Amino acid sequence: MTDVRMVYCTCPNSDVAGALARQLVECQLAACVNILPEIRSIYRWQGEVQDDAESLLLIKTKRAVVGELQQWLLEHHPYDEPEIIAVPVTEGSPGYLEWVIAETQTRE
Repeated sequence: MTDVRMVYCTCPNSDVAGALARQLVECQLAACVNILPEIRSIYRWQGEVQDDAESLLLIKTKRAVVGELQQWLLEHHPYDEPEIIAVPVTEGSPGYLEWVIAETQTRE
């Protein structure tokens, strides 16, 4: 197990995704954010099945800032209830994992 986390967050489009990603990196809540510009999401919301094009953020951060990152997304994301799912990174290239830790500001 490492201290690195991958956080998934869907966005309504790539413009919103890009703006959120840039801000997350600039304020050091994330070391890196990849944007998958178009995914298809099928889900139930308020009793109806939805079928939407969205963009997906793959946010690389460290465990110590996941709570603050989540709070930041809740405040800045346009969705009423954004998808924010943090997954532990159990293994990876040691140099990359060290870089993620170094580039993500500790707020403990």
